[in-house]
Amino acid sequence: MAEKKTFKHIIREKWCKGCNICVAFCPKQVLILKKGKVFAEHPELCIGCHLCEFRCPDFAIEVLEEGANGKNERDASDLDYAISPEADHA
Repeated sequence: MAEKKTFKHIIREKWCKGCNICVAFCPKQVLILKKGKVFAEHPELCIGCHLCEFRCPDFAIEVLEEGANGKNERDASDLDYAISPEADHA
């Protein structure tokens, strides 16, 4: 049997304006608003659809698969938040 994929959410609180779009589009109710910012309340339920990431107008959320053979395996501290979100952070 295949092992269930797990996902982590990188949330850039400075960029989040609390619009609730990501929360509304999440089919598994993973996300909530906490003190006006998005928060991954139930990351274990995430199916990796990326709807929250695609719908966020401010690029404030990113979904990464955990343990993907080093691929996409990076920490939020690896990102330079002074660079625009459209830039390639690789």
